[in-house]
Amino acid sequence: MTTTPDSVGLGMPQLPAPDYPDDVRARLERDAREIIARYPGSRSALLPLLHLVQSEEGHVTRTGMQFCADVLGLTTAEVTAVATFYTMYRRRPSGDYQVGVCTNTLCAVMGGDAIFEALQDHLGVGNGGTTDDGKVTLEHIECNAACDFAPVVMVNWEFFDNQTVESAKRLVDDLRTGVPVAPTRGAPLCTFKETARILAGFPDEREGAVEASGSAGPASLTGLRLAKGEAARVVHPRDGGPHDAAQDRAPGDATPHDPSLAEHLSSHDAPQDTSASDPANPAGPTAEEGE
Repeated sequence: MTTTPDSVGLGMPQLPAPDYPDDVRARLERDAREIIARYPGSRSALLPLLHLVQSEEGHVTRTGMQFCADVLGLTTAEVTAVATFYTMYRRRPSGDYQVGVCTNTLCAVMGGDAIFEALQDHLGVGNGGTTDDGKVTLEHIECNAACDFAPVVMVNWEFFDNQTVESAKRLVDDLRTGVPVAPTRGAPLCTFKETARILAGFPDEREGAVEASGSAGPASLTGLRLAKGEAARVVHPRDGGPHDAAQDRAPGDATPHDPSLAEHLSSHDAPQDTSASDPANPAGPTAEEGE
């Protein structure tokens, strides 16, 4: 008997990991050779190979880790160290759709915490739990770099922006019943296994995926448009209303004439009144100034 990576240090010998069926292993070996050939050093292929075996069973199994170790000439301990470090690799069976609710600061205060709590009750699962039908795995996730569209929910790494408790409930219900859903932006939705194969570096064969992917939303592009001297609507930091930045420009001038607008183009970082800037509440001299 051998000792598996999960039991190292515990003194618990276990049977070797079962192998893939011959036809499955032959197919994975062909794919693995293609992946390994992309790198000057074979061990650099470990990350995409873990995605490859994840695409086979929906999570990284002992069999998958042993396969990666075999084709790369690594120990199972080395493979396990990587597989357990990155959260995109699942270590236990999970759903066809990984539903992640951003609970980082902005999404949380905009409703992300409420969405996550409501979905736990609605689905009857906790963080990292999977519904009984195997369709949905729910988890809270960190910042998705989509703060302009908070609160954000991701399904298999595709964006669903500006969510509410009710829209998020409808989303997971549709996923469970097979009703087609479309991400707010980016490529069409696919299953987690299909996503894993794409992340392994194989072509995305979904219809319209290439044309739809890679686009940023209008809020994210506002700063870029202003930098190029183009007209863009922003939220004025002082009055909170939509504002045409082009009205503040002189001909050929790419910089708004309103100093507050130039320095604070986002409603999220609008200047706050402080004792140093609020005339109605002036601060007295500091102790050093009074001496």
